Order: sequence, then C-alpha cells, then structure tokens
Amino acid sequence: MRFAHNAYNAYAYLKEERMFTIRMAYASDKPLLEALIRKSGIGLSAGFYTDEQAAAITREVFGVDSALVADGSYFAIEAGDAIVACGGWSKRATDFGGDQAKSGDDRLLDPATEPARIRAFFVDPDFARQGLGGMLLEHCTKAAARAGFKALELVSTMPGEPLYLHHGFSALECIELPLSGGVSVALTRMRKEIA
Repeated sequence: MRFAHNAYNAYAYLKEERMFTIRMAYASDKPLLEALIRKSGIGLSAGFYTDEQAAAITREVFGVDSALVADGSYFAIEAGDAIVACGGWSKRATDFGGDQAKSGDDRLLDPATEPARIRAFFVDPDFARQGLGGMLLEHCTKAAARAGFKALELVSTMPGEPLYLHHGFSALECIELPLSGGVSVALTRMRKEIA
C-alpha cells in the first residue's frame, strides 16, 4: 500500500489498482454519509445480527455525530467522487451513536488519563473486504496519538469486531444494548494501547 499527502489533508491510497482518498468529512456531507451508514448497517450485518436487529440498530443508533464533524475528527473515504466509507476518532466522552442516539455528557477527555474513542466506522458493502476499515483505523490512530492520547477504546458491533481484533484491540466487556420493540443487540467494548 502506498500513500501520498496533499495540501487538502487528504491521503490517497493505491490498493489493488483502485485509488481511495481519505479526507475530513464536512457538515455538507451529512446526507451522503447517512445514506452510506444505512446501507452499511443493513448490508454488513448478515450473519451477525438478525434482520430485525440490524434494522433496529441502524434506525435507532447509527448515524453521523455532528460533534465529530465539527471537531475535524470524522473522515470520508472516496473512490472517485463517491463516499465509500467513513469513520473517526473522538476526544469526547460519548462512546457511540449518531446525533439521534446521543445522551449524557459529551465532555472533552483528558489525553493523559483517558483513552480516545474510535467512532462510527461504516463501509459500503460493495467495497467491503478491501482494507478501508484498516485505512481509517490507521489514520485515526495516528491523529489521536498526535493529540496526546495513549490508548483507544471503542464499542464495536459484531460485524466490526473482527476488524478491531485484527488491528490489536482486546475485548473488555460484552454489552447488550436494548432497543425498541424488545429487540437487543450484542456489542463489545474494546481497547488498544498506542503509546
């Protein structure tokens, strides 16, 4: 994998003859990101969640967290002009969820004593298994380290867990997230030391 940096804070990756560009996500991207997140939430849950579980978590939890976009820590991967993956890291206390699902204190974390968060990774199912999650994770890890964080934590869905295990995260605890209609989904809190 080769990459090049340009003046727009975007990274271009050439992988298997396909060019991908990572750039900061902008508020104007939100409709495209939300559509990608819905497609990913349903399309990549097969074999991990039932159709009912996938629909519930996608509808009630998944989405863009506007605070990450405003902080400049949420990114889009493009193939040509199409956004094919998104994800970010956070210096805030919220563990997961889009704007519609956030609750509680979204305070700033202390990099000396608290881990940064890895947040809201989604890949277009048509581009799955092409290393885009790993590219996002590498990009976010470097950014969090530059901000002084020594560790990363995240709350993973079942479809995302293999990616994070492959990249050195360890499971801390299993979580059952209750959703409407008596549906619940399994999640896993994970951590990785980066310094």
